Amino acid sequence: MSVAVALIGMGLLGSALAESLTRAGFTVRGHDLAPERMRQHAERGGVLARSPSDAARGASVVMTCLMTADIVREVLLGRDGALESVSSEAVVIDCSTIHPDASAALAAELGRRGVPMLDAPVGGSSGQARRREAPVVVGGDPAVFARCRPILDALSERVHHVGPNGAGTRAKLVINLVLGLNRLALAEGLLFGLRQGLDGKALLAVLQDSAAYSQGMDIKGARMLEGRFDAEGKLAQHLKDVELMLEVGHAAGAPLLATALHRQLLLAGVAAGRGDADNSSIIEVLRAIVAAPR
Repeated sequence: MSVAVALIGMGLLGSALAESLTRAGFTVRGHDLAPERMRQHAERGGVLARSPSDAARGASVVMTCLMTADIVREVLLGRDGALESVSSEAVVIDCSTIHPDASAALAAELGRRGVPMLDAPVGGSSGQARRREAPVVVGGDPAVFARCRPILDALSERVHHVGPNGAGTRAKLVINLVLGLNRLALAEGLLFGLRQGLDGKALLAVLQDSAAYSQGMDIKGARMLEGRFDAEGKLAQHLKDVELMLEVGHAAGAPLLATALHRQLLLAGVAAGRGDADNSSIIEVLRAIVAAPR
């Protein structure tokens, strides 16, 4: 009999995690408010749950993959929330990218109720997560981490325990900061070369074979050149993460100067209607600035 995992939040990343868990032999009891996401989950062999409470019933692990800390708290502790039916042996694994302090506070609250929690966000796109290539960075009690290792290993080939509760979300913000600035630098560099008359494909190949190389070139470079912006990670979602980075960075005394500029560009992209496009569409934000009348 396979182990049951409740997965609440079946968006781009949540659906990718559900696929990985199903392939690994886990029964995934999924819940999402969007009927289309639920239909797709059923087509992938998942079990449909009517509510977070229904999803958690009989599950050994309750996994959340949601947009904000308030939503995570509501689906766990609110009306018809997962903790209404969760077993005494269950563990919560939150894969959301939320404020680290809120994550640690939620873990402490759940701990007082006898339910251990790990924060385990995924450091990469939904496509990478689907291929188990994106690292999972985990915060929480080492013993709980060890207990959940089979689940975490099903999500990724790269699993890192980085400290106590909240540390996983802190590490995820660092990953996303560097990833985002890598994308911005790649977009600016490609546009710089294109405006000089260089061939885009040849230029990308040179960049990939140079000291400037980053994995983002493999994942986003062709998308930028070809204008393929179907979302693996949305521009608006990265803006949400950047807002978190700046808030956490200010509290920590970290100078996030390039990230502050990145925020302005992301705001411009969302204002231009690109919020639901792939985050590689940052190149179109730069292109629009260049094309704007002076």
